[in-house]
Amino acid sequence: MRRRLIAAILPLLVLPQLVLLHAASPAAADLAQPSIVSTNPVDNTPHVLDGTVWTVAVVGDTVVVGGAFTRVQDSARKVTYARRNIFAYGLRDGAIRSFAPQVDGAVYALAAGPSNTVYVGGVFKTVNRVAQRGLTRLSVANGARISSFIAKINWGDVRAMAISANRLYVGGTFSAINGRARVGLARLSIANGAVDLGFDPKLSAPGIPRTRVEHFDISPDGRKLVAVGALLRANGHDRTQIAMYDVSGAAAVVTGWYTDVYKQRCMAGFDTYLRQVKFSPDGQYLVVVATGRAASPTSMCDSAARFEATGDGAHSPTWVQRTGGDSLYAVAVTGPAVYVGGHQRYLDNPHGTDTGGPGPGAVSRPGIGALDPATGRALPWNPTRSRGVGVRVFLAVPGGLIVGSDTTSLGREYHGRIGMFPLS
Repeated sequence: MRRRLIAAILPLLVLPQLVLLHAASPAAADLAQPSIVSTNPVDNTPHVLDGTVWTVAVVGDTVVVGGAFTRVQDSARKVTYARRNIFAYGLRDGAIRSFAPQVDGAVYALAAGPSNTVYVGGVFKTVNRVAQRGLTRLSVANGARISSFIAKINWGDVRAMAISANRLYVGGTFSAINGRARVGLARLSIANGAVDLGFDPKLSAPGIPRTRVEHFDISPDGRKLVAVGALLRANGHDRTQIAMYDVSGAAAVVTGWYTDVYKQRCMAGFDTYLRQVKFSPDGQYLVVVATGRAASPTSMCDSAARFEATGDGAHSPTWVQRTGGDSLYAVAVTGPAVYVGGHQRYLDNPHGTDTGGPGPGAVSRPGIGALDPATGRALPWNPTRSRGVGVRVFLAVPGGLIVGSDTTSLGREYHGRIGMFPLS
């Protein structure tokens, strides 16, 4: 609705410095917001016509969108543009930008860089017809490849990236960058992509074919990094599916924080069932979301779980939100709410099953929902979305919450694979 569009844009017009500050610091957990967002999406976001939106970053007043797609359309659904795996639009007006680099594979990760640039990670092998596997840096003004940034992975992909303290962190399925052995997680120079030689997390997963970092987040103060994925050991320490590092110094130092709850198995075939992790805006806790295709009142499969981020030793979850057998893929933690997205049908459903239906007390929250940060219980917020595979990315911005997925119904309106809920 038009009034929602105006309400969402107004904070961006009066607080332009806030927009730029957030864009320059994407690693500092999610942006704190004063309230829960509306259930009514804004009307000016463009549409992605096929595939999946995997990642979003804001550079100044430009939203850069990455994924696996070939065509996008303006918000009025009148003009269609060829855009392969990456495109950009205006945060304030939704207008599709001329930014159209040629990336020959899916884009899974983005991070806003200095001087109106964006770092890009994925499964591609060439950028603007130049060989550069898995990593690149682009000008947001014209899509040009920044030739001085020469980082490249040996194989696999880059699934997550963030900038903190003028250093670029990348995670994925690679085992080397620029010929330097780095399994799943590395720290690079933001200027030229050189590997930080003193920083080696030494992740491994004995018995698993491929060690990988599925996702990671960095605490707001830049001192802690928590990674999730197909991993069993971190620099010699037992760390099943999740590991926390102190990254404030020259080395990657495994902290004494750990949890053993993800040693539980889910359905056979999952080398990891953790999908995303996010710190709270104050850095005091983190939330992990999971798939797993298994449901029980005690299982960590198909769940969201809060853990306190402070202190050493074994940590049990503060709360666990269970869907009853449906996957959660994305999470955002903004202060008033923990937003979760996947292909879930229900929340508050520990006794439900995938085939048997909801259990006592379950609430319908198709594809998207919000949790009380203190209790983990579902909040009344229920915009709905067409479920598909699921939400792949949330991004909190000063005006609201951007959502990227593989479906076209969001808040009971047509929004092709990307949309934004404004602050109420």
